[in-house]
Amino acid sequence: MTDQTKIALITGASRGLGAALAEALAPEYHIVAVARTTGGLEELDDRIQALGGTATLAPMDIADPNAMATLCRGIHDRWGKVNLWLHTAIHTSALTPAHFVDPKEWTKAVNTNATATSILIPYIAPLLGEAGHAVFFDDPKAGEKFYGIYGATKAAQMALAHSWAAETTRTGPRVSIVEPAPMPTAVRARFHPGEDRDALTSTADEATRILALL
Repeated sequence: MTDQTKIALITGASRGLGAALAEALAPEYHIVAVARTTGGLEELDDRIQALGGTATLAPMDIADPNAMATLCRGIHDRWGKVNLWLHTAIHTSALTPAHFVDPKEWTKAVNTNATATSILIPYIAPLLGEAGHAVFFDDPKAGEKFYGIYGATKAAQMALAHSWAAETTRTGPRVSIVEPAPMPTAVRARFHPGEDRDALTSTADEATRILALL
């Protein structure tokens, strides 16, 4: 690995769209894959190696500020940069009426979806510098019935991302926000049980489409 190696940091990389993006980028980037699920990361690493790529696995919780500080310091010390950051990590709370919101679920969703993003942006921005690229993934559910916890915390994440995008137009890094098509992921299954998954866009196809847009 040389100073010219391109680094793609993917938070939420063990499954779903994050894993598909990692595999799609592997031929061109060294992947730094972050997720809580060690087994999922190891399986991803096997697939990346089969594609001839390389990965660094970081089994960490993005809601742990100390872990994220350690991660970003490690990236800085080893490579000094991140070329591309794809933030796919999300906590999906069960659908529930607003008057039955579970305080523990609310706290977990706020910590993972909103607070973690507010911590990651300042940590990762110096690694991205002026030329890097950060990508966030919108799923607009705010105000829809039963989506109170997820919709509110996802909206908070997007508000941060939109502000950062507006602030960096002239200075960099580039900040993009995309809205993926419906995919047969665990997130989708939780919100739409019994749905015909064969009718949805595969994560691999959606990863290819999104990267082409970027």
